[in-house]
Amino acid sequence: MTVGERLVVARVRGFHGLRGTMRLESLTDRAEERFAVGKSLFVEGTDKSLTVAESAPDNLGWRVRFAEVADRTAAEALRDVYLEAVVAPGEELPRGEFYWHQIVGVSVADVDGSVLGKVVDIYRAGGAEVMVVSGPAGEIDVPIVRSIVRIFAPARGEIVVDGEALGLRGDDVGTAETADTDVPEAAEAGTGRPEPEA
Repeated sequence: MTVGERLVVARVRGFHGLRGTMRLESLTDRAEERFAVGKSLFVEGTDKSLTVAESAPDNLGWRVRFAEVADRTAAEALRDVYLEAVVAPGEELPRGEFYWHQIVGVSVADVDGSVLGKVVDIYRAGGAEVMVVSGPAGEIDVPIVRSIVRIFAPARGEIVVDGEALGLRGDDVGTAETADTDVPEAAEAGTGRPEPEA
């Protein structure tokens, strides 16, 4: 991502009260910053800007009221929309890290050369991100960890995994050695939305 581009950081999931407060599913690792009072978010694919007037985390995500949304009726018109934030100077990712939406759509192959499919989604499980790969064998969950991912190069459209370590072939499930190179992190869950940015 470069400065000025937009990044999906939330999805409107519900409402709270009559004053237009929305319940947001956070799709970012930096929710406190993205949903801070005074910050602007955009309705995905439009120039419609929403200014955060109030925000607070809760057990379902975040409750956010926007200055431009006067009441519950106005809020309900935004049900299930994605909200985007503009990437500001200094927010670019370090080399080797990727937002989730940059990984979705990348082809995934086994070390034996067989094509497993494409990344269709990413989610977080415990401390690791997991790619959902859809292909000829159906959907496969692939943790982004060194013992499984041998080449991780979304920028050039290449991800290679050890199918044996995933239990896709052979009887020695989980016996793959750790790769010599580091597997870069997927950053900011904000980008891992189904569609398809983790």
